[in-house]
This record gives sequence, C-alpha cells and structure tokens, in this order.
Amino acid sequence: MVNPNLAENRQRGFYSAATFHHRFGRALFRVRFVILCVAFIGAITYVNYAVPTSWVFISSLAIIAVAMVGTRNNAGNSGIGVSDAGVSGAGVSDASVAIVSKTESPVAREIIHLAGSLPDPCFLLHPDGRVIFQNPPAEESFGQIQSGASIYALLRAPEVKDTIEHCVATAGSAHIQYFERVPNEKLLDVFVARLGMHTGLVNDENPPIMLLLRDLTQQHRLDRMRADFVANASHELRTPLASLTGFIETLKGSAKHDTAAREQFLDIMETQANRMSRLINDLLSLSLIEMNVDQRPDDIVDLKEVAAHIIDTLKPISERSGVKVTLEALEQNYLVPGARDELVQVVQNLVENAIKYGQDGKLVDVSITNLARIDAPDEILFTVRDAGPGIAPENIPRLTERFYRVDVASSREKGGTGLGLAIVKHILNRHRSGLKITSKPGDGATFSFILEAVSDAKQSP
Repeated sequence: MVNPNLAENRQRGFYSAATFHHRFGRALFRVRFVILCVAFIGAITYVNYAVPTSWVFISSLAIIAVAMVGTRNNAGNSGIGVSDAGVSGAGVSDASVAIVSKTESPVAREIIHLAGSLPDPCFLLHPDGRVIFQNPPAEESFGQIQSGASIYALLRAPEVKDTIEHCVATAGSAHIQYFERVPNEKLLDVFVARLGMHTGLVNDENPPIMLLLRDLTQQHRLDRMRADFVANASHELRTPLASLTGFIETLKGSAKHDTAAREQFLDIMETQANRMSRLINDLLSLSLIEMNVDQRPDDIVDLKEVAAHIIDTLKPISERSGVKVTLEALEQNYLVPGARDELVQVVQNLVENAIKYGQDGKLVDVSITNLARIDAPDEILFTVRDAGPGIAPENIPRLTERFYRVDVASSREKGGTGLGLAIVKHILNRHRSGLKITSKPGDGATFSFILEAVSDAKQSP
C-alpha cells in the first residue's frame, strides 16, 4: 500500500531544493555587495582617520552579519503571492498582481501562473477560506474580490464550506455540484484540492486550497431540453399509435362484420396515421436543420414567388375554413440568399397557422416589403398577419419551443404537431435571421422576419 505522506514528502523535498538554490544565489549576491561596500568604507576610514585595524575588522564583521540576517529574512519570507515579475506572464490583472506581491518563492510563481492560465474560474484560498488569489475568469464571473475576503460570502452554500474543511482535514481533494439560485439559477461544478506544504502562498505551515469552478448551467439546460423532447415525442407518437391499435383490435373482434363501424373506424385510423406521419416528418426536418445550422445557404430565392406558391397550395384549406388570404407586394422580385425548400417550409407554416388559428377573423394578410437603406444593405421584411383572437403575452416567448401549444386540444384537432414554429425558428437561425411575434388578445397576431436582400452584383449572371 502506498504511503499517503510519500508524495507530499517528495513534493516538499523538491520544493525545498528549488527554493534553496534560488534563495542561496540571491543571498550570495547580496553578501558580496555588502563585503565590497564594507571594504571600501573601511579603507577610506583607515586612511583618513587612522582608525585601528582591529576596530575596522570588528565593525565590518558586525555589518556583514546584520546584512546576512536581513538577507535570510527576506529570502525566507513566504508572504502571500509572488512578485510582479513572477506573474507578468500569468495573465492576471493589476489588482491580482498587487495581491500576490513581495515574495521570492518560485513554487508560488508557478502556482499563480498555472491558476491564471486556467480557462475556468479558479481561487487560491487560505485554509480558513480567505481569498489569496483569483484568476481572470473568476474576476469576470464573480467580480474583483478583495484579498483576505471570505469565499463563503461569495459562494453561500454549506456544502462548499464542508468540502473545503474536509480537504483541509484530510489533505485530499473532493468534487461536488450545487445549484446557485441567486441572482440567476446556475449549476456549478466545484473541485477543491489542498496544495502541498511550503508553497510560498501562506505564512505558516498550513497548506493553501485551490478552488476550481465550472458552470454547467447550459449543459444542464440542454440535457433537460433533450429529455423533455424525447418524453414529448414519445407521448405524441404513443397517442395515435394506441388509437390505431385499439381500432384494429375492435375491427378484428366485435366489429368484424359491422360495415358502418368499419367505415367510421377506418376514417379515424387514417386521420391518426396521417398525424403520425406529419409528426415523423417534422421530427426529421428539425433534425436535418439542426445538423446544418452552421452552414448558411447561399442560393438565390424569390420570396414573392414562394409566397404566391404557398397561397395557391393552401387555397383548399383557406376556402374550407372561410379565410381569405391576400398578398401585398410590389411588382418586383424580392430576392434573398437562402434554401428554397426551407423558406417554403417557413412560409407554409406561418400562413397555415394563421389560417387555422386566426380563422375567426376570416382574413390573413401576407406582405413583403423592401427596407431600402442608405448606409447598409437592403433588407426584405416578410410579414403574416391574422385577425384572430390573438395570443396572451405570457405565451409568446414559448411559442417556438418544441411541442409547446397554447391550446393542446385545439392544436391536435387541427392537425398540429407542436413543432411548426420550432422548425421556423431553426430555419431562420440558419438563414441568420429570427422570428418576431407580436400580438394582443382580441387583436390578432403578427409573425415577421427579415432577410438580407441580394445585391445587384449577385443578381447578375
């Protein structure tokens, strides 16, 4: 079994040897300088004032002894931090340099340099939790902390304090995660380790503590979104599948020879099968878009032609719903860089949603406008307005979430999968744009996005 003190003893020996060579060289230089000064002063005193040689010799020895004692104290000082020269390359701020000044320890310089180079927030602490040093990411995340301030005033979590005390007592390391609720909810990964003895960071024999923090909030949010997505997708597929299974069992059993029931059940089964098909198609579309989100499409697409095509395609649905769809655009082309199939999907989702959920107003207005600018590239504004009941303010920020619906029953009844606006958002993100939603209850809803217009140079062959 490995002796737990062996590694520490070896480390201590290495640190002692390195410190000895560094301090011995500086002390020798200072002693030589003092001897030369004393010899020069003694010679002048002996020649000018005829002072006895024995007095000069004794005085010289006394001065040299005092100088050596001062040199030893300076070389042995293990105050907080390192010299300015030692941290100049560590990437620390002026405030941090001030905190870690006036020491000769090469080990402390290496520790500060390492902590200052870490990409995550890092603190060096006294065993009682007082801050010795914080690296630039820590200053950026938590603000500048005064030297000697308690880390427990910053991280108000009992588990952090318990972990630090455990590492101090056991001379080991530990790893925990905890939620920070104020001012914003964060999931922090905390690694605590006790450093070796004689590091030069503290004035006594108690080793300092290194505290390393990592923000896992975004990763946790993505994991939660992924889990919610799988759960919602499973639920959406399970419902029509259960319906199909039930009707199949009925048709094979009691309704085997019932013609009227068979016709009714087959219509319902067809509806449920179509719903599953739409859901699967939307899931595949969303997955494909997310795979290519970093690749901006550069084909040239005429938004006016796309809008006219979609309005004609959805004409049977709009007539069946009693909704009139109009297109307002000048007699010109509205060319934008993009992928035609994806922009068709965007326009179709927006117009179809306006027909389905804004049909109370019996009117959907699609407009395309060229936003000409003097000092910037022209942009194309695409807008879909309905005259329906509108959307409550609390629902607007969540409309582009996957499977989010304001009215679940109404959405399913009208064939919605809950993925349409999520697909729109991701497609527009790929086209370096965004979806803007404005609405008031009782005053309809407006969905719009802006794309950069194709310049004349790109239009020419």
